[in-house]
Amino acid sequence: MRNDRSIVHMDLDTFFVSCERLLDTRLVGKPVLIGGTSDRGVVASCSYEARKFGIHSAMPMRMAKQLCPEAIVLRGNSGIYTKFSNAVTEIIKESVPLYEKSSIDEFYIDLTGMDKFFGCLQLASEIRSRIIKETGLPISFGLSANKTVSKIATGEAKPNNQIQILQGNEKTFLSPLSVKKIPMVGDVTYKAMCDLGIKQIETIQKMPMEMMFKVFGKNGITIWKKANGIDNSPVIQYRERKSISTERTFDKDTTDVAKLKSIISAMAENLAYQLRRGNKLTACITFKIRYSDFQTYTQQKRIPYSAADHHIIPVVMELYNKLYQRRLLVRLIGVKFSHLVEGGHQIDLFEDDDKAIRLYQALDNMRERYGDRAVVRASGMEAKSISRWNPFNGDAPPLLANRRR
Repeated sequence: MRNDRSIVHMDLDTFFVSCERLLDTRLVGKPVLIGGTSDRGVVASCSYEARKFGIHSAMPMRMAKQLCPEAIVLRGNSGIYTKFSNAVTEIIKESVPLYEKSSIDEFYIDLTGMDKFFGCLQLASEIRSRIIKETGLPISFGLSANKTVSKIATGEAKPNNQIQILQGNEKTFLSPLSVKKIPMVGDVTYKAMCDLGIKQIETIQKMPMEMMFKVFGKNGITIWKKANGIDNSPVIQYRERKSISTERTFDKDTTDVAKLKSIISAMAENLAYQLRRGNKLTACITFKIRYSDFQTYTQQKRIPYSAADHHIIPVVMELYNKLYQRRLLVRLIGVKFSHLVEGGHQIDLFEDDDKAIRLYQALDNMRERYGDRAVVRASGMEAKSISRWNPFNGDAPPLLANRRR
């Protein structure tokens, strides 16, 4: 790994909120929360105006509403966010040879060697300006010799700005910052560090690496390296996903078997349709269930490559029947398809016929034209809001699938 790298970290500022403000300018300057609207929901994104009240992402929505009763709460629209994300991705894709899309609103760009032709800071600035001009979205970036320092620099650049950390200045830049700024330092690790009197990155820089290892194990070594501006991890070229999944957390824990089966059937049917729409096949099905005591169980089964409802749904129900304990309240259920490969539906010479194939084509055509829930199985009628998203086009997770005010 060369030590003269130029790595850019770009992050769209309060991305979901920014998208909503482009659609509705009345939201500008107001505290906005986006996420699950029920008491069990969480904040997926919040505006800077809302952050002044102590609100942050991943906070329970119930608590956020208590901190800021006047906040405007939106369920969100994954389709809209995906379109904006794809527009930004296309600009970056056209401008650089190597980029990594680490989330719907976050990118790493490797500009190593580009300084000989354009100047890395100038090129990154031009990309940022083009994104702002063509999409209307605010975006910030940090430029340094590695991913960790660039990511932290982006956080310091926000909102809607840019920072370059010259090679050799990494430790000086990091030293006055809170240890919580280090990626992978979560709330638990941060509390443990505070208990030891470690609050600034400078303190870690002065500590021997062996001491961090004794206290925090292998993670301590990683944290020590990041605190000292050392990170050799490469920018990994963006590639297609190898699994798709969806989950449902209930507003109230339930033992309603009919309701559970209906939603599971609808989830599996919707994911199978997404496979066919993306010209994909799955060879592994996983079912997940979480009970009211937060005990979570998963089970998976390998199957011949398929994207057909009548092959997949029975397997999902089989896994459900194996895991479900009827005396316990259910809090969450989930379905996942993995080991994905390119390919259309493989006709089973012993079970399928041309009528079944034509039926799927007709159903999918209707869904493509009128929406994912235009045609559903009777067994899935109880599911009111299965997400409308295409995971193979980089869509947002189904958490934000249905827009509600």
